Amino acid sequence: MAKIQKVAELAGVSTATVSRALAGKSSVSPATRTKVEEAANELGYVVSAAASSLASGKTRNVGVILPLLDSWFFMAVLKGAQRLLEDAGYDITLYHLPPAGELGAGDASKQRRRRLFDEFLRRQRVDAFIAVNLELDDEERALLSQLRRPLVGLGGVLPGLHTVTLDDKAVAHLATDHLLSLGHTEIAHITGDPDFERDFQVPTTRRRAYEASITNAGITRNPLLVRTADFTIEGGYNATKQLLGDPRIHPTAIFAASDEMAIGAILAARDLGKDVPRDISVIGIDGHDLADFFGLTTIDQFPELQGRQVAQLILDELAGQGVEPIAEELPHELVVRRSTAAPLDAPTR
Repeated sequence: MAKIQKVAELAGVSTATVSRALAGKSSVSPATRTKVEEAANELGYVVSAAASSLASGKTRNVGVILPLLDSWFFMAVLKGAQRLLEDAGYDITLYHLPPAGELGAGDASKQRRRRLFDEFLRRQRVDAFIAVNLELDDEERALLSQLRRPLVGLGGVLPGLHTVTLDDKAVAHLATDHLLSLGHTEIAHITGDPDFERDFQVPTTRRRAYEASITNAGITRNPLLVRTADFTIEGGYNATKQLLGDPRIHPTAIFAASDEMAIGAILAARDLGKDVPRDISVIGIDGHDLADFFGLTTIDQFPELQGRQVAQLILDELAGQGVEPIAEELPHELVVRRSTAAPLDAPTR
């Protein structure tokens, strides 16, 4: 590997200027930085991350705290954030803070969360943090504050911090009202299971908005039309089989709280010989990559854009621009495809 002296000779500058240029220091002119970068690229010179960290006190690394690692939504958010941070010269360290339900309730869960905050995060191997869809208590927020690192939240309001969040109430109203506008009155809802309800406000908020839309339409709510799942395709598949196999109810539409559960609903309906949307309409939330393939009507919440937006806030704060502690709303859009239509007939009872 080429040494910094060779880069300096080729660029016609000092080794100190090479170090400042490749570290992104503002004291280096754009023209000089370009010359240094071209020389480094030509010689295959790569800055030592360890040396750079020791010299600057910065790791060029951002920590991203996620509740789930096997969810398309969270990976899409991570993808958007990673691309922007990579372009700015930052790496990502991923921290997994699983829902309490995955660990069992009580002390085991608390100990796991405390270990993350007390041990892993206190190692301070990152310059800033992004917390995605996490409900942090006062003690956890205080621990993060003590690290004196920029922190931006995505997907949930964190008091005292800048957060970017989706209006889940408005999103669920839009999804339910879309089905109501088509003439459906027997609308089922697949929400989060108790483990998710314990850790996230999102499933509860979306369920309550669904219930409010049903009530506002003058329809008596039926608890049997609400089923729980774990925000996966398999979970949506199983919940839909329960709904369509229950002789006490006759839903003509399903509103799933995520696209993955909605895709599972479509697959279950097909396996039961139901036509979508002739026999059952299905709508989800997310804007999943496979939504168009399945013809899924969805509320697109642009997860990659969310990731880019929160990453830009972190970069702004790292650049010293400051981020005010406010809650900033994210965009969403109803995308109508072939999985929803007006019901052909009233259910036979």
